[in-house]
Amino acid sequence: MIKNILLGLAVVISLGIKAQEKAFVIYNAKGKKVSYKKMIKVLSKSDVVLFGELHNNPISHWLELEVAKSIDKKRNLILGAEMIERDNQEVLNDYLSGKIDAKKFDSLAHLWNNYDTDYKPLVDYAKENKIDFVAANVVRKYASMVYKGDFKALDSLPEAEKKLIAKLPIAYDKNLPGYQKMLEMMGGHGGETFPKAQAIKDATMAESIFKAYEKPIKNQSDVTFIHYNGAYHSDNYEGILWYLKKWNETLNYKTITTVSQENIKKLLEENKGKADFIICVDEDMTTTY
Repeated sequence: MIKNILLGLAVVISLGIKAQEKAFVIYNAKGKKVSYKKMIKVLSKSDVVLFGELHNNPISHWLELEVAKSIDKKRNLILGAEMIERDNQEVLNDYLSGKIDAKKFDSLAHLWNNYDTDYKPLVDYAKENKIDFVAANVVRKYASMVYKGDFKALDSLPEAEKKLIAKLPIAYDKNLPGYQKMLEMMGGHGGETFPKAQAIKDATMAESIFKAYEKPIKNQSDVTFIHYNGAYHSDNYEGILWYLKKWNETLNYKTITTVSQENIKKLLEENKGKADFIICVDEDMTTTY
């Protein structure tokens, strides 16, 4: 099914901008329409790109691969994703290097249910083109520990396990609008640790990006790290980006988000300013799951 969806999207783009705008439109932060070519021109000058997706949106997944291909023609790439956790890095490396096949990788790694349709194309592109792919996210059980017992729950972990988490103690600003919104969602009923569980993910993904980027940058000045994550992890220049800037404010960061609207011909005020580039998708778009 997903192959048919992606084929259809490819046809949409090949037909030109008029046909494209029936499915999605790209806007800048101010709500002005921009072309795919213009977006790539900007992203290709960036050090780190945070690509915020809607997890079940085929436009997000199709453009994730297209953007990688486009930037790969201009820059050296590193890819990474929320959807693969740090403890899977070794087995991911084995797959990328050809030591194990796809079936073995699938059996050894704990992958999202939509991996085959939505993320395997990205990993396979990295494999085919010898691009590093970073398993960036914190292991789920550690985020759960924070939710149940606050950050202090991580203090007693063995050092080997702490390596799967951003360096402790992590910085945390409960007043960031994104985290405040999460507190509001909980209605004040024991939800104080809910945004902290989000923060441990954001911090770990940021650290994963920075460490992987810092290593090759000593020898290469034309590296772009593209990181794929749920839009809520980087919307409004918060989340992952907030932590990245605490480590290094001087890098050129760019963000992408994906939004869904009934009418995509004009970006809603509530969606302006969420990212440097906003992919506005028709809300009738078929989902991948």
